[in-house]
Amino acid sequence: MREAGKRLARVMEDLKKAARPGMKTIELDRLAESLILKQEGKPCFKGYDGFPAAICTSINEEIVHAIPSARILKEGDILTIDAGLSYKGYNSDMAITFPIGKADPEALRLLRVTKKALKRGIKKTKAGNTIGDVGNTIQRFVESQGFSVVKDLCGHGIGKDLQEDPKVLNYGQRGKGEKIKEGMVLCLEPIVSMGNGEMKEGKDGFSFVTADNSLSAHFEHMVAVTEKGPRVLTEIKTLNIRR
Repeated sequence: MREAGKRLARVMEDLKKAARPGMKTIELDRLAESLILKQEGKPCFKGYDGFPAAICTSINEEIVHAIPSARILKEGDILTIDAGLSYKGYNSDMAITFPIGKADPEALRLLRVTKKALKRGIKKTKAGNTIGDVGNTIQRFVESQGFSVVKDLCGHGIGKDLQEDPKVLNYGQRGKGEKIKEGMVLCLEPIVSMGNGEMKEGKDGFSFVTADNSLSAHFEHMVAVTEKGPRVLTEIKTLNIRR
């Protein structure tokens, strides 16, 4: 799983470098599938519950699961790429949100807050803590910054299946929920809205969008629980939301 995570992070770095104004999201999907195959992996999103693409490309008010299409990226958009790679029977999963060209300062603040929420959640992903400890930490930080957690979506366990128990909520109460144990591998993924956090189904049949049309951001890492603490398996060193 560590190797799957490394290979997916390399793919994500290349996708972020390639994304630019004037590009169609379907072009990113074709590139993603090619890069995943070059990493000796398989695009584990493709065909999952009928999803037709290798990656999800959610723009602005699109929260998650948007199908790549002929939609063209524009200067000032914020783009979320959610991708998965299977390697030797084990899955990896991660997501990043970043600006296309120059974005509005408040949009950039949304990205910084969401990324920091993920980092804070990861620090709580230790054996002996609970899923509620992780969610509570994420929620309190996001709300302290004036944004909202999208409560209808959550993280998950991962392994030979792309989505496994437990569900990793982005809200909760300290000390509540399942105990975190050494050996678990969890996908933490704060999903944050500038608005009230409510969502509705998108037109493509797979995506969800913000109900109030506000911007949304999404960061996800795959995290292993070890005796030495949380270990991020999908680290992407070059990610910088400032451009």
